[in-house]
Parts: sequence; C-alpha cells; structure tokens
Amino acid sequence: PDTGDTDLELSAARHQPEELEKLLARTKFTKAELQALYRGFKSECPSGLVDEETFTGIYSRFFPQGDASAYAHFLFDAFDVDRDGALCFQDFAVGLSVLLRGTVRQRLEWAFNLYDLNKDGRVTKEEMLQVIKSIYAMLGRSTRPPPRDSAPAEHLEIFFQKMDRDGDGVVTLDEFLDTCQQ
Repeated sequence: PDTGDTDLELSAARHQPEELEKLLARTKFTKAELQALYRGFKSECPSGLVDEETFTGIYSRFFPQGDASAYAHFLFDAFDVDRDGALCFQDFAVGLSVLLRGTVRQRLEWAFNLYDLNKDGRVTKEEMLQVIKSIYAMLGRSTRPPPRDSAPAEHLEIFFQKMDRDGDGVVTLDEFLDTCQQ
C-alpha cells in the first residue's frame, strides 16, 4: 500500500513549539524546566499535539481506582484555551505555569474556568454538580470511608451557600474570587 499520503498527513500534523524565548516570557518556568517538560510532553505526544482521548488516557493512569474520564474532559477543556480540540505544548506549559506558579488570583481564575463549563462567565449548580460528580467518580469507591451517594449534592449546596452571595443561583467570577480570597 502507498503510505506517501499518510506520511504527509503525519508530517503536516506535527506541531512545532513556539520559540523558547516567547514561552519563557509566557510562563514562570526556567529554560531547563521547559526543556524537561517538553521532553516529557513529546514522549507522550510525539506529534506535538494531544487530543482529548489521549489526554484522558494519560490522566486516567494517575487514578486507576476510579473513572477519571469525565474530570479529564473538564481539565482538557480548561487547558484548551483556544478551544481547537487539541493541546499543544504551549497550552500545556502555560496552564501548568498558572497552576503551579501563578498568583492566587490567576490560580482562582483558572479554577473558575474549570467549573464554568460553557464559558459564559457564570457557574451554575448544574455545572458545579457535573464537576463534583466527576471528582467522586475519579476517586472511585475505594475511598475510605466510602462517600455517601448524597455527598456530591451536599458539597454542591455548601459551595453555593458560601459563594452565591446574591442568591441568584449562579456564581460569578467576582463572587468566586471574593469568597475564596476571604
């Protein structure tokens, strides 16, 4: 069989990282740290891009006792800032930099974005419940003591009592930031 077209497609699909200097300016990593991260990224994703299915497979290895697929989906969406369905090294490095070395505000904004599933600037109870349930599923039934079936809904109510200051049934970024910073 002729593999010329396949080789061309693979070659075209490979994603080259932006210049190291630009990435150094966009993150809080050192050159050596970025190089080490890149080597790890390329070993898992030789094309330089990772789709959601691959991301889920990699992430799920960290939680073998549960089902991490739903939470991995939410994480993938949070890292995929340009919403193109693929993570390049830059997406990964910039998101990781915020999570590990960002200011408190930057990390809280990233967390809010994770919960804001439809990216409308507001977190509804339905969105929050989906994320909470995905966390419980990821941890699995091996958690001791095992959580009650009502635990996700109970956590949701506690969250909204604290965060939804104006009682309108949604949490805005300002409400989220204010409550978390207190």
